[in-house]
Amino acid sequence: MPADNLKEEYTPRLLKQYRDEIIPKMKTEFGYANALAVPKLIKIVVNMGVGVGTTDPKITEKCAEELTIIAGQRAKICRSRKPISNFKLKKGAPVGCCVTLRKYRMYEFLDRFISVASPRIRDFRGFSSHSFDGSGGYNFGLSEQNAFAELDADKMSRTQGMNIAIHTSAKNDKETKMLLSLIGFPFRR
Repeated sequence: MPADNLKEEYTPRLLKQYRDEIIPKMKTEFGYANALAVPKLIKIVVNMGVGVGTTDPKITEKCAEELTIIAGQRAKICRSRKPISNFKLKKGAPVGCCVTLRKYRMYEFLDRFISVASPRIRDFRGFSSHSFDGSGGYNFGLSEQNAFAELDADKMSRTQGMNIAIHTSAKNDKETKMLLSLIGFPFRR
């Protein structure tokens, strides 16, 4: 096959930045001998807990559609595993939805979140630097999904919060924070 017919393979902007800029900086900062030892992003999990969904399952389906638009991947509706009478919860009732993003979709979502969605958050001063879990994870929450430009505000029936968990291969909080800072994640100063 002639070389001019080959298409250039698409690579997300954040992945290129990670390979070209972040790996050398992390190697010099932490003294890694090999580029493969540098921490990397593993997955991003986006959860929406919909407590009202137990009484009206259509609300959970609507939230799952919105999460699908936000993440670019179909959202899974999570159901309760056991009944809890204090919450009027039956077994198998829809209680939320979630999406697990990996590889290119993960980098695309994080790029859109950092550059477009986080500046649109009302009264935004940065995310807390105390939300690390000690083993390479960072968790934070959003109070409403209006920050994402993909959603049409007129078509939303209700505002819904979400929890976003970023999982990395870092061994401690210092490496995780350095990796996310170099990517451009907006931490509070």
